[in-house]
Amino acid sequence: MPTLSLINFNIVCATLGGFISLFGLVSYLFKERFYLSEALISLLAGVAFSPHAANFIRPQEYALGTDENLEQITLCFTRLVLGVQLVLAGVQLPKRYLQIEWRSLSLLLGPGMAAMWMCSALVIWALVPSFSFLHALIVGACVTPTDPVLSNSIVKGKFADKNVPRPLQRIIIAESGANDGLGYPFLFFAVYLLQYTGMGGEGFSGGAGKAMGLWFYETWAYTILLSVGYGVTVGWLSRELLHWAEEHHYVDRESFLVFAIALALFIVGTCGLIGTDDLLACFVAGNVFTQDDWFRLETMDDSLQPTIDMLLNLAVFMWFGAVCPWHLFLSNDIIPLYRLVFLGVLILLVRRIPIIFAMHKYIDQIENLFQTAFVGFFGPIGVGAVFYLSVCREYLRKITVNGEVRADAQRVSDAVEVIVWFLVICSIVVHGLSIPFAKAGYHLPRTISAAISTSTVEPDPIPLASNAHTHSTATHDTADSGGASHRARKREQLPQQQRDVSPRRERERREPQRTVFQIGRSIIPARSPGDAEGGIGIGSEGEPARPVNLVVRDKDGEGSV
Repeated sequence: MPTLSLINFNIVCATLGGFISLFGLVSYLFKERFYLSEALISLLAGVAFSPHAANFIRPQEYALGTDENLEQITLCFTRLVLGVQLVLAGVQLPKRYLQIEWRSLSLLLGPGMAAMWMCSALVIWALVPSFSFLHALIVGACVTPTDPVLSNSIVKGKFADKNVPRPLQRIIIAESGANDGLGYPFLFFAVYLLQYTGMGGEGFSGGAGKAMGLWFYETWAYTILLSVGYGVTVGWLSRELLHWAEEHHYVDRESFLVFAIALALFIVGTCGLIGTDDLLACFVAGNVFTQDDWFRLETMDDSLQPTIDMLLNLAVFMWFGAVCPWHLFLSNDIIPLYRLVFLGVLILLVRRIPIIFAMHKYIDQIENLFQTAFVGFFGPIGVGAVFYLSVCREYLRKITVNGEVRADAQRVSDAVEVIVWFLVICSIVVHGLSIPFAKAGYHLPRTISAAISTSTVEPDPIPLASNAHTHSTATHDTADSGGASHRARKREQLPQQQRDVSPRRERERREPQRTVFQIGRSIIPARSPGDAEGGIGIGSEGEPARPVNLVVRDKDGEGSV
């Protein structure tokens, strides 16, 4: 006898597939008409399907009831999404982009990231009670990188094509891709200092010198430089092998299109095996892979990569909506809710905008103050922040004394969970609604003004059919006085385009069209039958006159023949 099989696999497949199908039916309406980001919609769907509501998605059951397993699942999921996104971001950039735009990128990735880190840390230090500046540096490092996934909402789609110049789109893609992998130095600078100097370095000997040695050796040499070299090597080899296979017709079209995504999976897995920075390696490999612009141009009109991109975005933000610790925002031992809200507002305002305004004159892609404000505001906090949150908490659990996590490490771990998750939610909501609100704020005053002006001006009465003859007679009798008024009233009833036509242009439209002849290189009007015999002229080069159409246009685009 058939029975219901309410297992998690069936429920997750039905929920995820049903949501993506329903969203796909109205995706153009939401994304291209209302300018809502798919990240915000997916987050709300994740909340609706989470244990807080419908209970279709049950993260704790998948993690066997432990927070460590749940964070490990989230870490692996974010690594997968970021790896694919960063390879695709690198592939999207034109030929030798990093070498050509090194100056602008150096400013954004050097002083820009350092200032974002310090500004975030200062705000957190000021608003979190009993929090040291070193602890604030750890939390601030997690939210320093801008997110390449959320940045897609402002560099792709109809809004970006109409309002964001292409050079600005590319510099945003390059920055968000590179700084996700460069978040490690900022995070582990503070984490190593906490481990070896916090609480007098209890349980760990060596002090600040040992911390700085580990920072230079493990973070810069092994994590950053090795990942860059690995990304260059893999990207170059992949490009040469794909060129060779294409020249010999060994690769089919489907495998060719999916090659970049497979490359991302390979780099994420191999970098994870050797413990280096897979995010930076993916971005570098994507750039080197399309160094000659061949692969980018070959796949420019293909929709496979954007489709995979969309599926990953929908899935990861649904997961965020389900696993986000919403209850901690209301009750925690770190920061009260009103301070948390104020913290979110200040981070969005001072984390990025001041440094972009300070450097905008030296960034070639930013042409005016409006673009400066745009680039400064749209530095979203998203998947990359959750990735560094998971990395940070995983490392802080290793700072133990007598088998238990040290007190200062535990406090920082709790603060990272609450603050970073809240800032991620704030960024998804604020940046997801900024464009719709901006468009509404631009059009709403005009709409209200037009509605008020329409309601306050009463239209002239339209004469009835029985009075039409009388009205016409009166108009002809008073041509000097009432005739002009009647024409003005009729003119008011015309559409705006017809009202804007001048009397001269109306007269030209009523006049019959004249034939124009071209004789040699001269253009003359046609003669009347009485002016010349036969009505035909002879060209200067012995050719008969032939009629042509002559159109003269004024600055408004109107023409007369």
